Amino acid sequence: MTLWSAADAAAATGGQATQDWQATGISIDTRSLQPGDLFVALSAARDGHDFVADAMAKGAAAALVSHRPEGVAQTAPLLVVPDVLEALRALGAAGRARSRAKVIGITGSVGKTSTKDMAREMLVEFGKVHAAEASFNNHWGVPITLARLPQDADFAVVEMGMSNAGEIAPLTTLARPNVAIVTAIAPAHLESLGSLEAIAQEKASIFAGLEPGGTAIYPAELPTSPILDAAARAHATACLPFGKGEWPLHLHDVRQTDTALVLRAKVGRMALAVRLVNSGAHAASNALACLGVAQALGLDLARAAFALGRWQPPAGRGLRQTILLDPVEEASFTLIDDAFNANPASMTAALALLAQTKPGPGGRRVAILGDMLELGPEESAMHAALAQEPAMSDIRVVHCVGARMAALHAALPLRQRGRRVAAADALFDHVHSLVAPGDVVLVKGSKGSQVSRIVDALRSLDTASIQTKGL
Repeated sequence: MTLWSAADAAAATGGQATQDWQATGISIDTRSLQPGDLFVALSAARDGHDFVADAMAKGAAAALVSHRPEGVAQTAPLLVVPDVLEALRALGAAGRARSRAKVIGITGSVGKTSTKDMAREMLVEFGKVHAAEASFNNHWGVPITLARLPQDADFAVVEMGMSNAGEIAPLTTLARPNVAIVTAIAPAHLESLGSLEAIAQEKASIFAGLEPGGTAIYPAELPTSPILDAAARAHATACLPFGKGEWPLHLHDVRQTDTALVLRAKVGRMALAVRLVNSGAHAASNALACLGVAQALGLDLARAAFALGRWQPPAGRGLRQTILLDPVEEASFTLIDDAFNANPASMTAALALLAQTKPGPGGRRVAILGDMLELGPEESAMHAALAQEPAMSDIRVVHCVGARMAALHAALPLRQRGRRVAAADALFDHVHSLVAPGDVVLVKGSKGSQVSRIVDALRSLDTASIQTKGL
C-alpha cells in the first residue's frame, strides 16, 4: 500500500521530485531499509547522503536529499529539498494533517515507552493502531512516526522525549495530540534543566499542543503536580489527574504476586481490575493512564482493562526470563532485564520489584547496577542514597558498574558489597560466578553504562539456548 507518492511528498515538503515514484515506508537506516521505502538522508554522526547509493541498491523507492550525492545516477528517483530535516518535519506534519487517527501523545521522566506500548496493546482492541517504534521520541523520531502514519489508522501513539528545555513544544505542535499524557516527573536530565520544577514545566508543555476538545492526563500527587495541573487546565478541555486519592483516575489497590501485578482502579464511576504479567508496582500508574485514554476516547473500559492484560515488559524494560544453568539438575536463575535506562525513580521501582520477587530454593536476590547519567552536580549523593532504599534490606548482594556507582558501593554495608568495576566489560569473564541456582538477578542502569551487555552475557549462560544453537 502506497504511503507517499512523489507528488504528495513534493507538495508536503516543497521539494522537487526527479521522477514519479511510490513509497510504501520510510527509512533513515540502510541496515533496516525495506524495498519500497523512502530513504531520508539525515545528517547526524554520519551524512545520510553517503548512503543513498546503498539505499538504492537495496530497493529504496526514492531518497529525500538536499542534493544528488556523488555516485548516484542522474536518473535516480529523488526528492530534492533545501534541508532534509525540515522536509522530514513537513512530511510528518502532512502525515498528521491527512490522518483521521486519534493521536495520543506521551511524555514523562520515566515510563514513556512502557506506557506507549501499553496504550498500543490496549487500542488494538478497538481499531488499527500506529505507534512509534523503539524510542523514536526526539526531533527526528516524532516526524518519522507521523510521516509513517497510515491514512486509515484509527489511533496513533506518539512518544515525546527531551534532553534540554524547549524540546517538547515543537514536538507536540507537530503531533497535535487529542490526548496527552505526562507519566511522571523524576530526577532525569537534571544536568541540563537544573530542577524538578524545570523538568515539570518542560514536560507540561505537551499540553500546549492539544487539539480543541483534548484531554490531559497527569499524576496528581507529586510535589510538581501543581505545575502539570496549571498547564493542563490552560490548554485541555478535560483534565484527568491520577493517583491513589479520589481523583478522576483513582488507583485504590495494588497487589504484587510472583508472576504478575494486579491493580484495582476506578475510572469515573467504573471499578476495573487489570492484571499485568511480569510487572512491578511502578507499572500501575502507566496502566491507569492508559485507562484514562480509553475514558477520553469513549472506549469500552472493561474491554480496555482486559486488553491491557496482554502487555508484557519488553527486553531492557523489566523483561523477566528463566536462565537454565543445568538441564539435568533443573538448576536455573531468574533474570530481570531492566537495562535500557535508569534514574533514581526508575531505580527505586526496579529495586522494589526485585525485593518483591521470591527467589528459588537456596537462591538470593542480586542486583547489578550501572551508572545513572545526566543527574547533575548531586549525582554522587543520588547514587549513594540508593543504599537507603527500603528494598535494599531484602537484596543479598549488589554489584556496581561505573564511576558514579562507586558512591553506592561505598554506602552499602560490607555484607552487601559485591564487585565494583569501572566498566561493564570488566564483568563479562565473571558472570558465571555472579549467579547461582535459585537466584533472582536484576540488571539496571542508564543506556550509556552499557549494562545491557551484561544481560547478554548472563543470557549466554542459558544451556537451553546453547543446546538449540548446536542443533
